[in-house]
Amino acid sequence: MSDSTRAQRIHELDVTVWVGKNGLDPVEDELNDQLQDRDFVKVKFHRAARGGTTTEELAEELADRVNAEVVRTRGHTAVFER
Repeated sequence: MSDSTRAQRIHELDVTVWVGKNGLDPVEDELNDQLQDRDFVKVKFHRAARGGTTTEELAEELADRVNAEVVRTRGHTAVFER
């Protein structure tokens, strides 16, 4: 897949996982399941989930938990791939 095609696919993704005040634990299984079926998954980190951390820190921690890579973070959203 070319870089421009990849970037276009990532851009067009809808958010399918939301991380809220309960943190990363409740979404770990859902993200893992979605990564088995899709190339990319877009995750939104709500303010209550971030607390004193950044979106980048939370995304890296979540990626480690589900054995995935963070493709991109922008604002409060991250895209993962396996």
